[in-house]
Amino acid sequence: MPRTPALLPAIRLAWILAAALILVLAGPASAAPSPGEGNQSLLGNDISWPQCKKELPKGQAFGIVGVNNGLANNTNPCLEEQLEWAETSPGLPTQPAVSLYVNTANPGSAGSWWPVSDEYPIGRHVHNPYGPCEEGDYGTACAYMYGYAKAYDDAYIRGISNPADYVWWLDVETENTWSSDKDANRAVLEGMTDFFHSIGVEGVGLYSTGLQWGRIVGSVSSSSNLYPLPSWLAGSRNAYRAAGACSKAPLTGGGTVVLTQFVARGFDYNHPCKQEP
Repeated sequence: MPRTPALLPAIRLAWILAAALILVLAGPASAAPSPGEGNQSLLGNDISWPQCKKELPKGQAFGIVGVNNGLANNTNPCLEEQLEWAETSPGLPTQPAVSLYVNTANPGSAGSWWPVSDEYPIGRHVHNPYGPCEEGDYGTACAYMYGYAKAYDDAYIRGISNPADYVWWLDVETENTWSSDKDANRAVLEGMTDFFHSIGVEGVGLYSTGLQWGRIVGSVSSSSNLYPLPSWLAGSRNAYRAAGACSKAPLTGGGTVVLTQFVARGFDYNHPCKQEP
């Protein structure tokens, strides 16, 4: 039906209002809810060495703090004050007020240190499910010990008081050094998980994207201690997509997606996939 001139202004106005409503609802890709707006009180933040000496997020429901300074063998220089920031979080029924994450890697011969036995620290024998670790071995046995040792260091020499009181997330990303041997990479993470479980931590989880996990670790069998661990999925572009990412496949077949991450206004925000236990 042809539009009469009298109707055109009203039609234009309707289209303008509809477009404005869409923009308000969708928001820019990088925008995050402001404090007190929408579901801001349900979002957490994670911080680490890149936020040293910078303004930190406010009003977070929970905080996740990086223990390392970008590598598996060093310490976040701002760990103490960032833990104090996280401790101001109220927490949620499904998320503790404070959790920790650690960098992971499998540097092999390129590392500044590599195990040559099943002792760590010296004098303390570790049961190794892959057999004895020996000098010159860069396969699963010594990779397991490397992971075990790095987790020990994270718990006891980085400045964490009462390490058993936390959930520990293993940050698995391609920007760190990894072997082309996915079995050995998996063994590193299994060694870390076994150590954290041995001291009775509140929980262990896996952080990555599906793509990076596939390149580094690949599929995980049900016999691995990684199989039932929860997933924290990175890579969402905004809050809306982070909520939708809760329905994605977990990193391991026996796990569930419990957190999803998006970046906005220079901060990492984390969406809990469940608000109630």
